[in-house]
Amino acid sequence: MNSVLHRILDVAPVWVYLVVTALVFAEDAIFVGFVIPGETAAVLGGVAASQGHVLLWAMIAVVIAAAIVGDSVGYEVGKHVGPRLLGASILDRHRGRLDRAQDFLARRGGWAVFLGRFTAFFRAVMPALAGTSRMPYRRFLAFNAVGGIVWGATFVTLGFVAGQSYEAVAKTVGRGMAIAVVAIIVIALIVWKVRERRHDRTLEVEYQAAHDPDRG
Repeated sequence: MNSVLHRILDVAPVWVYLVVTALVFAEDAIFVGFVIPGETAAVLGGVAASQGHVLLWAMIAVVIAAAIVGDSVGYEVGKHVGPRLLGASILDRHRGRLDRAQDFLARRGGWAVFLGRFTAFFRAVMPALAGTSRMPYRRFLAFNAVGGIVWGATFVTLGFVAGQSYEAVAKTVGRGMAIAVVAIIVIALIVWKVRERRHDRTLEVEYQAAHDPDRG
């Protein structure tokens, strides 16, 4: 944690804003969320704010703006080339989750756009799916904006609180213990993510088995 803080603080503030904005925007634009850690970037932006390296309100503002604009780009891409994009062979391994996302959107409409903001896979694909389904843009924008505001403010603030909590723990029990606490939290998050990925793989296998044309 200490190393991460020093690396963040070594970067000029303007680059912290630009990199966090770019990562959040790219994650939300269209399917890039599979590889771009937008959520992590928002948290690290909050950590930088906790050290006084950037302004908290400004970081929240740029993350929210990037999230809303990124989703709007994804919506337009889905509206214009959605069917061809969704039919691409590169997405075959995600076909089960795409079908679930489309079903969720069909059942929940605008609320799927809002709630999808808080799940990594849905956050990457929901804007394009909304555009493909021809959801009215005003309706999409309303739910997208609320979701972006809640998501952006929440995760930047979490990073801010985490950064301040780390310093408080370090002053009380020493940096060694603070790092140990952070390490335990990180390990717990990794285990949770691994289990989540395994669950997704299981669902993908079940989906492929159910749709295999060679099955009896």
